Amino acid sequence: MRRVTFDLDVLRTFVTGMELGSFAKAAERLGRSTSAVSAQLKKLEEQADTPIFRKAGRGLALTEAGETMLGYARRLIELNDEAAAAIRDVELEGWVRLGLQEDFGEAVLPDVLGRFARAHPKVRIEARIGRSHDLAERVLSGNLDIALAWHDGTTLPYSRHVADVQSRWIGPAKPIEAGPRSGEPLPLVAFEAPCLLRTVATETLDRAGMPWRMAFSSPSLGGIWAAVAAGLGLTIRTDIGLPANVRAIAPGVLGLPALPMMALHLHQKDAELDPVAARLAEILLQAALETLPEGARAGDGWREVA
Repeated sequence: MRRVTFDLDVLRTFVTGMELGSFAKAAERLGRSTSAVSAQLKKLEEQADTPIFRKAGRGLALTEAGETMLGYARRLIELNDEAAAAIRDVELEGWVRLGLQEDFGEAVLPDVLGRFARAHPKVRIEARIGRSHDLAERVLSGNLDIALAWHDGTTLPYSRHVADVQSRWIGPAKPIEAGPRSGEPLPLVAFEAPCLLRTVATETLDRAGMPWRMAFSSPSLGGIWAAVAAGLGLTIRTDIGLPANVRAIAPGVLGLPALPMMALHLHQKDAELDPVAARLAEILLQAALETLPEGARAGDGWREVA
């Protein structure tokens, strides 16, 4: 069996195109021509010696081999970048304060802390898991250096739009055969106010003319999951970090109205981060993008949030 050494530059183009949902966007992001990107993808299939892509309507989709390749490509790039950063910043040390919205606590934080600590053992990280409005306020007040949170309308001077993620109605894992009887209010489970997703749920139902009642509120995400799993009511979240005892409800089931996309932002305290915070932000963004569900739209860079 011939030994193959994959080209990391080609793998980076492949992963970037899949994460952006377009190889034309990948070409723009990486500063290459579309013909150069096409040549790289052809090279990847030649190195793999098997089809990576298949026709899907007017576009392309991954074959089973392509799905496998994508997973390995991400790991190879991650290890390459981790090694490069560790060598470049071998003496990096200091202290950085990180904030994460609760959905990303279990889904992203362990990976981020592990990757960062391996490369930069002299850096101390203070992590805070909280709700979006609290994290935004702490960045504004200078109590956090960076924070990954849903955009709740708070204006921050330095904020990067990371992605738009579809919000979903969430119910118990056991299929719901019927909704509330005609005229009965829909039972809701939500965080205690103020809460961005609580507001989205109630305003969406109000616009649809569907009556609702707050069946259960909790200060913690664990309480939300427990109440939904017990069948006390429905909540809204995204597909990120859902436990096994709850599930997303398909659009149209129970006559529920469609929900909006949620804008995910990376907030930062200063326009220019110090090297420690900048490196952590880089790892955080990479881990977050790898966690996003299918259908999420990658963001468009830095902008002032209005």
